[in-house]
Amino acid sequence: MSEPDPFDFLFSLERLGMKFGLEAIAALCEALDHPERAFRSIVIAGTNGKGSVTVMIETALRAAGHRTARYTSPHLVRLEERFVVFGEEVSTGDLRGAVARVQEAVESLLGTGALAAPPTFFECATAAAFELFRRRGVGVAVLEVGLGGRLDATNVVMPIAAAITSIDFDHQAQLGNTIEAIAREKAGVIKPGIPVVCGPLPPDAERVVRETCGERGARMVRAPEVVRMTERDDGAIDVATEQRLLDGVRLALRGRHQQENAAVAVALLDELARAGILVPDAAVREGLSRAVWPARLERFRVDGADVLLDAAHNPAGARALAAYLAEIGWTDVTLVFGALQDKDVRGMLDALAPLCKAVICTTAQTPRAFPAEALAAVATEVVAGRVRVEAIGDPAAALARARRGGGPVVAAGSIFLIGPLRDILR
Repeated sequence: MSEPDPFDFLFSLERLGMKFGLEAIAALCEALDHPERAFRSIVIAGTNGKGSVTVMIETALRAAGHRTARYTSPHLVRLEERFVVFGEEVSTGDLRGAVARVQEAVESLLGTGALAAPPTFFECATAAAFELFRRRGVGVAVLEVGLGGRLDATNVVMPIAAAITSIDFDHQAQLGNTIEAIAREKAGVIKPGIPVVCGPLPPDAERVVRETCGERGARMVRAPEVVRMTERDDGAIDVATEQRLLDGVRLALRGRHQQENAAVAVALLDELARAGILVPDAAVREGLSRAVWPARLERFRVDGADVLLDAAHNPAGARALAAYLAEIGWTDVTLVFGALQDKDVRGMLDALAPLCKAVICTTAQTPRAFPAEALAAVATEVVAGRVRVEAIGDPAAALARARRGGGPVVAAGSIFLIGPLRDILR
């Protein structure tokens, strides 16, 4: 009889959904003898851009010779994508071993009554990341917050620095219905005495972050004030701070919004240098010009058709996508759209519909998805007869239909849609 697969245990926890609070992850870390204390941590929060900044920071630190890891979520196709050590996804065997250790700790905690209920998938995945990083001798880990900040499992660490990339409306059911409420949750990553680098924030959000920094003795650094980004005619960027001047940088990640993310990354790397984690100019340049973050304005050419994938999953992300489409002259696209039931699909479609000649609604590959027909009903109201709307439940069939329509194709709305489509296109 074969041994039980620890991954079966981990994925069985998905049925528990989301649960906020630090009690379970704190108990797990204690049971594992605190793997989260074995390395220095940098925490990246924000509504959009946090994954991009995480990748830029980790790439630069690794180029500078540091023993790095990064933890991101969710994954596109494979669980291993979330856990990158020394620039490589962890092996399945190593991940299975770490998850098995977490499973042992969970079973022990439940058996003694230290935990009244099983932890969530994300809590156990986060604990597995800490265990993996300790086993591999990681020196500094860059952690992308899963949702919010204050009660997210990643917030169990005591970071040496943090960033808040952006604050906009998303996950209102969990984070609140006002910018101030959302900002307060994200400001939960602010810890005493650390630098907190912020991208452009709405005034109400900036006030909350500034107040929280004041209350906790943390130093707020506004990236737009300390990093000057000057775009050249050829699309390259000159980057200037008090500490460095980088001429003619070509950002690896597409879209003008990535300049704002790059500014956050550079400001945070300057702060790390002040804390003794040195990153030479050449390494910073590499972090900006060689960062790899799939399915973010990622282009494919398949059988003569141009296809752009983007994990835009909220109105702010959709607006950034729309701006990029206008920038490159894609104004007559076929949109393959799939989203989750708790998302502001109307807000996303409002941003994207003006650039579309057709919208093909499909069902993202998760039980939380908006069914294609229901999504098409909303899209029909939004476009008001200006463009064709179809419903095709199977994402692969929806993509095939879009490619037959001629002209460029854009797929967006949920990472649970983009991951499988990227697998097909590759």
